[in-house]
Amino acid sequence: MSERVTSSTISRFSRMILPAAALILTSCGFAGSRPDALIAVSSNFLSTADALEEAFEASGEFDVDVVAGSTGQLYAQIQNGAPFDVFLAADQERPQLLEKEGLIVEGSRFTYAVGVLSLWTADIDNVKGGYGNLAEVLRESPYQSLAVANPDLAPYGAAAMQTLEALDLLGALQDRIVRGANIGQVYAMVKTGSAEFGFVAGSQVKMLDGGGWSITVPGDLHDPILQDGVLMMRASENGAARAFVDFLRSPEGREIIEQHDYRVPD
Repeated sequence: MSERVTSSTISRFSRMILPAAALILTSCGFAGSRPDALIAVSSNFLSTADALEEAFEASGEFDVDVVAGSTGQLYAQIQNGAPFDVFLAADQERPQLLEKEGLIVEGSRFTYAVGVLSLWTADIDNVKGGYGNLAEVLRESPYQSLAVANPDLAPYGAAAMQTLEALDLLGALQDRIVRGANIGQVYAMVKTGSAEFGFVAGSQVKMLDGGGWSITVPGDLHDPILQDGVLMMRASENGAARAFVDFLRSPEGREIIEQHDYRVPD
């Protein structure tokens, strides 16, 4: 039977795990709330998850909360007993590991989105070289810092490093690369000017409404960013969690995901 997420459960977990992991909490009054389900999402998917949450809750039937962190962080927290009912990762590896570990409902793993990687700067004056040429901008722009999410924890970070290697720029730019724990931190570093450029998710660039300059990284420069979701075993009888997963796979859910600059599988 699933364990209901209670304020005491969350508060206990928050004290023990969440501060160290620097999760991003998106629901107000989290410590005192009693959501029907707790949805853990990779940082790149946060804004999309917020939109999905709003649309899902519009029926008034269920109340869910969303928390975000790097996929590696969330995976580690699940292993330490985090009370997540649904896990939306930025890769396929961690959901597959959870499946092997018997921590998810059998047959619940599915690809909910295919990620898009972008290079972004908040100040277009940083850009030199051909505006439409990724390699030329990286090579000729006079920047000091290029932010990349930790490739060991964040699939978008791994894709960024693969891109630099494919462009034969990894060695030349090594001294300028600065690490963020996750794609959310990379976004913040670029937005605040701590780094002039950063590899972020296409969905994050979409939120900017044209701010700065960005270019989509061609998909053939890195492995596909296939993002899998799973229903946790603890939520096997949680109607809200099951309904949220069904909503993700519905035409309305898929349309919201595509509107946030992801592709969805056939």
